[in-house]
Amino acid sequence: MFPDLTRDDVFRLETRRLWLRWPRLADAQAVVRLAGEKPVADMTARIPHPYSPEQAERFIFQARRSNADGEGLQLAITPKGKPNSLIGMVGIGPDPESGKPNLGYWLGMPSWGQGYATEAARALIDAFFAYGDGDEITACARVINPASRRVLEKCGFAYQGAGLSELPARCGLYPVDHFRLDRRTWESLKTWGHTGFIPEPASVEVELDRSISLAS
Repeated sequence: MFPDLTRDDVFRLETRRLWLRWPRLADAQAVVRLAGEKPVADMTARIPHPYSPEQAERFIFQARRSNADGEGLQLAITPKGKPNSLIGMVGIGPDPESGKPNLGYWLGMPSWGQGYATEAARALIDAFFAYGDGDEITACARVINPASRRVLEKCGFAYQGAGLSELPARCGLYPVDHFRLDRRTWESLKTWGHTGFIPEPASVEVELDRSISLAS
């Protein structure tokens, strides 16, 4: 799903306000504290409440393994200039049901309402289409989570309809809204942004150890 470029833990995306990097074991405490809060966990499919340190460490190990294998890309969201201060996560990986690339994200409550989720999601979406050969990304949001729906819409996702989805951590089926973004739409949005039709997404830079070739 992702090329060799992203498969080393020196890979990082930089936006106007954020650095997105591989998660580390040292992030486990922040993951427990922020993702484990009930208002955050309840809007996700796989984050339990309460969230134990062991579960957080297991998630980080699994995320790093997936990143290294190129099966997905899970990145820690950190404030620019403070790469050790995790405030959330954003990732693209195979959907358990369809196998299609699926976008997911969460932010700790202290960071809500500041546009960080949209900024982080746009950066990862840009990386997915710019560096990979995938043609589409899917996403879903609980119908009781309008804030997540707004993030997806601001990233260019089109609403595909509502349905029931299995949320393992919530122990049942719940109503969700389904969304899809294809490569052609993404390319159009980037072009329109440069011509002034839509706000230009935060610019994204890739920072790598200089010993790694961009063509590797």
